[in-house]
Amino acid sequence: MAPIIFVGGTLLSLSVVSLLPGLETVSEIIVDQISNFLAAFGSGTPIQGLLVICLTCSFVGALFDIYVYYRCQILRLNS
Repeated sequence: MAPIIFVGGTLLSLSVVSLLPGLETVSEIIVDQISNFLAAFGSGTPIQGLLVICLTCSFVGALFDIYVYYRCQILRLNS
């Protein structure tokens, strides 16, 4: 969920910034760059790219949790 919240918050803040006069162009360029970045991971679709990044982060988080659990068991046995 963290990548979705981060990307969603970034896009939301850029939409608010685009309401300010003179900053529309800058915010549009940044949104396009974010969309291109996500599309690179999602076979051309930004939504699929965001899902790929989210799944990767959750997989890494699960591996980290398994490692911490294993490490805790080893330390408990050695004490």
